[in-house]
Amino acid sequence: MQMWTRWQAWAAFVAGACAALSPLFIEMDDAATWTMVVLGVVTAAVALGSMAMSEDRVTGYALVLMGVLFVGSPWVMDLASTDNDMAVTAWIVGAVTVVAGLLSLPGIEQRMHHRLIPH
Repeated sequence: MQMWTRWQAWAAFVAGACAALSPLFIEMDDAATWTMVVLGVVTAAVALGSMAMSEDRVTGYALVLMGVLFVGSPWVMDLASTDNDMAVTAWIVGAVTVVAGLLSLPGIEQRMHHRLIPH
């Protein structure tokens, strides 16, 4: 697959960018702001890496991990009950990132196995 054409990585990049920019639009406390910005920037960076290195297996797993961190962050930061807008945003971004990461895995695995089979 060509670089910069993986729609799954683009979806994760947009989700990460939205999370990083969400404190501009959603009122949050300091802990929630830093959580969303840091996780969003790291997710966007991993997605960019996934697009740049289209044959890399690790970035798909890293996207799944980042999505899981987003989903769990409202509970870990103890913000799920007090900062509902942040929690919903984190859950949506996490779900999009997990799905994008999981959907990128079968294609990667198929390409890797295809090259191991001699013709």
